[in-house]
Formats: sequence, C-alpha cells, structure tokens
Amino acid sequence: MDIIKSLQPAKIGKNECDNRDMLTIGICQMAPIWLDQKATLDKVIAQIELAASQGCSLVTFGEALVPGYPFWLAITDAARFNDQKQKAIHALYLDQGVMIERGDLAGVQATAKNHKIAVYLGIMERAPDRGGHTLYCSLVYIDQQGQIGSIHRKLHPTYEERLAWGSGDGHGLRTHSLGAFTLGGLNCFENWMPLSRAALYAQGEDLHIGVWPGGLHNTYDLTQVLAKEGRSYVVACSGLMRKSDCPDHMPSTEEILENSGDFMANGGSCIANPDGTWLIEPVIEQEALLVADIDHAKVRQERQNFDLAGHYSRPDVTRLVVNRTRQSLASFEEDGQ
Repeated sequence: MDIIKSLQPAKIGKNECDNRDMLTIGICQMAPIWLDQKATLDKVIAQIELAASQGCSLVTFGEALVPGYPFWLAITDAARFNDQKQKAIHALYLDQGVMIERGDLAGVQATAKNHKIAVYLGIMERAPDRGGHTLYCSLVYIDQQGQIGSIHRKLHPTYEERLAWGSGDGHGLRTHSLGAFTLGGLNCFENWMPLSRAALYAQGEDLHIGVWPGGLHNTYDLTQVLAKEGRSYVVACSGLMRKSDCPDHMPSTEEILENSGDFMANGGSCIANPDGTWLIEPVIEQEALLVADIDHAKVRQERQNFDLAGHYSRPDVTRLVVNRTRQSLASFEEDGQ
C-alpha cells in the first residue's frame, strides 16, 4: 500500500491553540478480496492500523467495499428475469453480506478503539430488521471508542444497482463530531442529491465524506463543486477493482473477465479544500493511503461570505423536512404493552 501525503502546509497560524483546529485524516483506496467478507475485513483492519501509524484520527473506505461492489451487473446480462446465473451470483453476494447485529464488524470496532481512530466504512449490509435477505449499500461510522455512530443505507440504488440492492431510508442522515470538525457522509450518486446534502449541512457538516466504488469520472468534478458549495473540506474515497482481483471460485468468472477491462474501477480518491482547490489531487490505478492535515480555520474563513445553513439561508422561504425513522415492514405490539 503506497502512502501519499499532502505537500501543502495546512496550518494557518503558529500558536499552540491552533492545534485544536488540526485533524489528520486518511483515505484508503483499496481493492476488496472480492465477495469474501472475512478476508476483506482483515484487509480493512490492516489499513486502519496503517492509517493510525501515520497519525490519522480518521480513515475512510470506499462504497460497498465489504464484500465488494457488484461490477458483474453491467457485463453479464443481469436484467434477465429469473436467470439461474444471476441467482447463483446473488446467493453468494448475499451470503457474504455484513450482518452488524451478529458482530461482523467487531474486529473493525476493536481496532478503532485500540488505536483511537474513527472509521467510515462502506459495506453491503444484510439487515435483519428488513428480513435478512436483502442487501443495503450502507455507510457505517465508527467512532474513536469503537462505537457505531450511524448506519446510513443508500437512499436509492443507482441504475443497475437496483438489481442487487434495496432502497434505504433517512435514519443514517446524521453528522458526528471529531475534534473541531463535524463529519457527514453519503454514498456515490447520493452526493449529487441537493436535499440529502442539505440534511447534512443543516447539522453543521464541515468535513464531507463521499464514498464511491471507484472511478475518476465520478470524483474529479464533483468533489471540488461540493467543497465550494459547502465551504467544507470534501473527501472522495474510492475503491479499486482490477481484473486480477476477480476470484476463480466466483460464478461466471470467465464471462466477467472476458467483458472487463484491466480496471473495473480505477480509483480517483482525492481531497478538496473549502475554497475548492485540491489538497490532494485524484489518485488512480493504485492502492494507496492518502494522508492529509486539515485546518478548521480554513472552513471558518470560507464561511465568512457564504454559509448555506447559516447567514445565507432563508428557512422562512425554503425549508427541508427529513424523516429519520428506520423503515421496516412491520411493528409489533406485545401482550400487556
């Protein structure tokens, strides 16, 4: 794993009190051990430890990283109804999904606690509260004490993703405090949804985490746009997927390889400053840990002329209502209650 550090000096002032504004963050651009939950989580844990060794207080991972993004959908005629080939792949995918309630993330939580590092991790969540047989693209926040702070299920799968994932809800549209910063995160094309972003802005977000399956075409323009819009630091954390990462034991491996280029996802992880300039430009075609120091004073500087949840908002004219109820098929009333 290559380590790429920002060469830009982040600190504005020189007083000791300025250290309260500083935060060291890591962005892990890695490939999964595709459709192998345990092996991928072991790799994630190793990268958390690496980020901690670099002084990071936060490390992020890409969308659906555990156990991997369903790249086969676009290249194996996945829309064919009741197809045995697609059923076989899906059965494996579901089997390797992450069930948080049975402790699948316990090792990640323990590592976060041991190293006092917060984690944003993209998973395919197998959700017992929705019956346990549908996968949700979820972004999990684990704090520096190893506690799960939020589980955000992607509101709406994008295009072919709807063949493999269910639609989430607003329960995880939450922010978290870390040092001087307020963190929030969204999955992939959710980052294009103005109202979803507004739900985080309204909670004081000034460090935005956008997670992606991987692709420079996704991260190059939007990351800088969101930084300028939110006057926030914006992280784009992508996965990586090479043809060589496709396992032999997966159903339809030959068809997947035949229809794939060298990269199914070429990365594109990057960090933008609150003024929209690059702190770290997009990194492609390599596994890497991006490390940067960010300074909250820069956020406060950029909010001087535009703060879209504060002095530049008009809630008397336009206002957002967010439903954060976790959705489920049924609610149960027990006898005597």
